[in-house]
Amino acid sequence: MKYIPLILALVAAPLFAQEVPQTAVQMQLSFAPVVKQAAPAVVNIYAKVVQEVRRTPLQSDPFFERFFRDPAADPKPRVQNSLGSGVILSADGIVVSNYHVVGMATDIRVVLTDRREFTARVLLGDEESDLAILKIDTPEPLPFLPLRASDGVEVGELALAIGNPFGVGQTVSSGIISGLARSGGTGGRGRGYFIQTDAPINPGNSGGALVDMAGQLIGVNTSILTRSGGSNGIGFAIPADLVAAFMAQSEAGLTDFRRPWAGINGQSLDADMAATMGFDRSGGIIISGLHPVSPFQEAGLEVGDVIVSVGGQQVNTPSEMIYRMSVVGPGAQAEVAFYRRGVEQTVRVSLIAAPEEPSRDAVTLPQASLLPGLTLVRINPAVLADLNLPLEITGVAVMDAGPFAGRTGLRAGDVIMVLNGVPLTHPDEAAALLAGAERRFEMVVQRGAQRIKIRFGR
Repeated sequence: MKYIPLILALVAAPLFAQEVPQTAVQMQLSFAPVVKQAAPAVVNIYAKVVQEVRRTPLQSDPFFERFFRDPAADPKPRVQNSLGSGVILSADGIVVSNYHVVGMATDIRVVLTDRREFTARVLLGDEESDLAILKIDTPEPLPFLPLRASDGVEVGELALAIGNPFGVGQTVSSGIISGLARSGGTGGRGRGYFIQTDAPINPGNSGGALVDMAGQLIGVNTSILTRSGGSNGIGFAIPADLVAAFMAQSEAGLTDFRRPWAGINGQSLDADMAATMGFDRSGGIIISGLHPVSPFQEAGLEVGDVIVSVGGQQVNTPSEMIYRMSVVGPGAQAEVAFYRRGVEQTVRVSLIAAPEEPSRDAVTLPQASLLPGLTLVRINPAVLADLNLPLEITGVAVMDAGPFAGRTGLRAGDVIMVLNGVPLTHPDEAAALLAGAERRFEMVVQRGAQRIKIRFGR
């Protein structure tokens, strides 16, 4: 009789083979029940991007352009095909994928596991977060994955990565959650908070599902840390909580993702800095600068304060703090805990989008200008956020360098701080200086962390 339980377990196996495993014994038998539940909601995505080949500076020059009038010499558009994966989030055809898969696509095809094909369109996308929300139209309800609250995910949990690696068709790989709150080493795609897994993720898995043993979506696979181009057991997924925030904004009719603006300069507080400042603990973000209209300054925070949590969740890096704010969303309030001179305090901060005040006052220089087509704007908090500029930057921002960008060296995103010795505060000032009779200029330009000088004359 002592062998009966084992016999019963073996006989009973087919009875729960179609269900999600709930016990350790069931888990050891197979991942198949989870895959059967989750795989139909993971799709293959084929995207086509038409890239315009940029004309050379000589082709754009009024004198030399006549030598390039031969149609055979004109640059031809190039078609680039990309391959990735996506996850169906609702029965009416809402799909999430990576921005780098579909964000710039002109033609998107979504293929389900039952081989049905649909044309999709992008409803909302964000390059910084590397997420995009798509819509496919179908009269029949589609299988979809429920989202799981990301803060309940723990290191050591079993996880499955489902996607279309290398275009071989849908594939499932298994592993565990190997890390949380990762904010670096993600191959340059997306910024912020990532879930780390050792489930193999390869090219083509991007946009696919990372699911738990209940068949719930933990995150969207986005990148790997690799030196060879293949999976080395360190993959990154965008948490489901951020996916939910994208869905909410898409349902509200937005086409660009809006994240709250902090208006803060800060850095992670490490052990050395904590010791220097007399703190008995490291961790958190020390504020080194505040914009005059920052909502954190309005709530009472000061330079030197150390932010330790947002919305009840610990934060240790600026990108993690922005993630927490993005999950809460603009228009809401978040409880922020911080230390000031060793004493912990708590305030409520109103989360706002970066203000468009003062107005940008965009100016596009006319044909008679020294740099025709150059588009400049006044710097306000929204421009700071759009171009990821330092809070203290002054000058005018380049939104479009125009047809002579190759000749001057200017690029979109540059900030012209000084032009011909004159510090700039408004695009009209730059327009007046570049309209002068003297056909030369010298400018001081901030480009990322670099400050460069550009000289031009003719």
